[in-house]
Amino acid sequence: MQLPERGEKLAPLGVILAGGQATRMGGGDKALLDLGGTPMLAHVIRRLRPQVAGLALNANDDPARFAGFGLPVLPDSLPGFPGPLAGVLAGLDWAAREGASHIVTAAADTPFLPTGLVSTLGAAAKREHAPIALAATSSGLHPTFGLWPVSLRDDLRLALEAGARKVAAWALGQGAARADFPDTPQDPFFNVNTPEDLALARARLAGGRA
Repeated sequence: MQLPERGEKLAPLGVILAGGQATRMGGGDKALLDLGGTPMLAHVIRRLRPQVAGLALNANDDPARFAGFGLPVLPDSLPGFPGPLAGVLAGLDWAAREGASHIVTAAADTPFLPTGLVSTLGAAAKREHAPIALAATSSGLHPTFGLWPVSLRDDLRLALEAGARKVAAWALGQGAARADFPDTPQDPFFNVNTPEDLALARARLAGGRA
C-alpha cells in the first residue's frame, strides 16, 4: 500500500468479511457463489475497491481458494469461528502492519453494497465525534458495515478474549455513530443467506436494479 505524503489524508483500508460458515446455504463459501457469471465476491470487490486505499479478505481455512482475486487473506486470530467481530480484529491488525489508521468492513454476501459507503460512514463519525460508525437503514443497524479505528484493536482483542461476540453491542459500547443509508427503491445491504436469497439477487442483477 502506498502511504500518503505528509499532510495528505489517507483513505481507510477495506476488509471484506467472509469468515463465516454459511450454514443456511449448506456450508461452503457464499462469496464464491455464481452471480451473473462471476463470483459474488467479485461484485463486492468491484463496489468497495474504489472507495479504499487497499483491500483484504477475512476468511478462514485454505486461502488458496481465493487466490484468483489477488487479495491478502486474513484469518481470524482466535479459534472456533468466533464471528465477524474477530474478522474486524484481523482487519485492524493488518491495517496496523500497513500503517493505516482506519478500516472499513463489508460483508462478502452483499453484492449491492453502497458505492458511497466509506464517505457516508466517515461523515457520520466526524459529525458525531465518534470513534466508530455503523451503517443503518430504516430496518436497523448493519453492523458488519463499519468504520473502525486501529487505535481500538487492543481493546477489541481483550473483549473477544473475554467472550464478546456481537458486533453492534461492542461497537455501540465504544460510542459508535449511526450512518444512515436509504433503502428504497432497493436495499443496498441485501445479503445472500439462503438459496432463495441467491435467486432474488440473480433476478435483481438481471433486471438492472443493482
